[in-house]
Amino acid sequence: MRNLITGTAIVLALTACGSGEKTTTSIEKVSDKAAKIATAEASRSGPVATNAYFGDLHIHTKNSFDAYIFNVRSTPDDVYRFAKGETVRHPAGYDIKIWGEPLDFVAATDHGAYMGILPAMNDPEHPLSKTELAKGMFSQDTEAITAAFGKMGGSVRSGEPYPEIFDQALVDATWQSAIDAADRHYKPGKLTTFAAYEYTAVTQGKQTDNSFIGGNLHRNVVFEDSAPNRLFATLDSVNPEDLWDWMDGQRASGNDVIAIPHNSNVSDGEMFDLKTFDGSPITAAYSEQRIRNEPIVEMTQVKGTSETHPALSPNDEWADFEIYEYLLSSTVKSKINGSYVREALGRGLGIKKDTGVNPYKFGMIGASDSHVAGGAFDEKDYWSKVGILDATAEARGSVPPGGAKTWEGAELATHSEYWFSAWGASGLAAVWAPENTREAIFDGMQRKETYATSGPRIKVRMFGGYGYSADMLDSSDLVAKAYAGGVPMGGTLSGSDDAPNFLVWAARDPRSAPLQRVQMIKVWHDNGKVQEKLYDIACSDGGVPNPTTHRCPDNGASVDLTDCSYSSDAGDPELKTVWTDPDFDSAISASYYVRVLENPTCRWSTWDALKAGVPTNPALKKTLQERAYTSPIWYDAK
Repeated sequence: MRNLITGTAIVLALTACGSGEKTTTSIEKVSDKAAKIATAEASRSGPVATNAYFGDLHIHTKNSFDAYIFNVRSTPDDVYRFAKGETVRHPAGYDIKIWGEPLDFVAATDHGAYMGILPAMNDPEHPLSKTELAKGMFSQDTEAITAAFGKMGGSVRSGEPYPEIFDQALVDATWQSAIDAADRHYKPGKLTTFAAYEYTAVTQGKQTDNSFIGGNLHRNVVFEDSAPNRLFATLDSVNPEDLWDWMDGQRASGNDVIAIPHNSNVSDGEMFDLKTFDGSPITAAYSEQRIRNEPIVEMTQVKGTSETHPALSPNDEWADFEIYEYLLSSTVKSKINGSYVREALGRGLGIKKDTGVNPYKFGMIGASDSHVAGGAFDEKDYWSKVGILDATAEARGSVPPGGAKTWEGAELATHSEYWFSAWGASGLAAVWAPENTREAIFDGMQRKETYATSGPRIKVRMFGGYGYSADMLDSSDLVAKAYAGGVPMGGTLSGSDDAPNFLVWAARDPRSAPLQRVQMIKVWHDNGKVQEKLYDIACSDGGVPNPTTHRCPDNGASVDLTDCSYSSDAGDPELKTVWTDPDFDSAISASYYVRVLENPTCRWSTWDALKAGVPTNPALKKTLQERAYTSPIWYDAK
């Protein structure tokens, strides 16, 4: 570990909404902001969030070491221009523009390690261009790009910088320019921007070479408003717990901040482990610090969806959505246990039984992880992620290589077969808030009144309480009544002899397919194991869930693969219900979250093949069901 900046411990009263549960860490300094959040969480209702805002908090520019190697030359200003709906240039030379309306909030999140170093190495006027390491670093050849990425990635993974190119002053200046760009584009009420970066930790000791191969422990670090002059990167420490110490210190200094873990699906089982980074048992203090600094996680993005895996959820027919399983920069599959959000929700409840605190009591968001200044959220207009490497349909493995018109005898490059073809057009973050400002959006993330979508702007609300009834669903003041009578997503219900009621409402994105069903996923921990159950709770086309299977009837929706048109006579624009758990046990704590499914539509790879006039890759799924995932509501047993 190098140059560890130890933060000053502060207190946050982690009081779950309506539960009466409270744990407190040692106190040295409490910012006004921290006190405000603690007070809001202690309230049963909290702020009335009237609007759903959509954004992306995971985007890279040329200031990221990998993006520059991938021939990306976009800037943080381009990120904000793209979010506003302006056209920007893809590194392959074509124009890209956001699908649909402009975003409501956004952040450029370049890797903190070596931020801004690679552009300097490629500048003939800069001294770093004269170093030996700069030679062969910049190319348009796939193999040369891969080699350069591995060389730089190995240093990022190990936490040991190359002394000849590491320039702290240049990193600091690049970080300041990123802060300035966010401030320059911030327009309250129209576009909310955040100063942010990526902390790029990778599991250690599992490779024999100096490469980037390993389990993903990355976090995006997002500041509410003010930000420090120097960021904390993996070249300071590869241990995420040291990042949390630094964040506590920042918060105590007045810089409120959260970290958002992402791609747990390829963390090799370590993102949601049953032990700490160094293998020690998880304690209450560890859990308090983790959930204080990481209140939300990234559920879905280009490199796969982290909800669950078919091996973990064999009774979930929709568990195989955009599964990506390979460790970073490898063809080695990640360990499944410890890598997925649904299992983590149950693990957290088990840890709470032992320590009194749940480290995995987090909300959900989505993101793109675009490295080209903006996300390809639309399946029919997909430009993938990593610069020139996956800029064409052939490079992505969605059309036959070499201009062939069939897949007979086709052999894909490793990148295409194992990585790019398995990536998805995903995703978006949604936050319920009273207004589009830094304070309101950031508060919503800390409250976990957030949800994730796989790309479409589906709207979904979820409330839990003990007095909701079906006649509320058509009330003109539904939202006010829901807040007054319970808690929104991200909240906690105190134990009761009566089963809680869940009020759920979902509305389609008018630019996407109609809704097919709304599902409730219940997760708990019992008999030493994570348990789960899936219920369809609202069905389209007047359907009613089967009382035995808890599944909706098939609504008959289909896709015409000759032109990717989908059913116009099946599915609904809106679904809503009040649901009560038929298997409720007042003695067992549980988490409940909602998943909303659209009717089937064409996957991006099918669109690619259709445009090229060739058959679809037989190894890839032809259709998918876009979806949204809410943050959970927790029930604390009596």
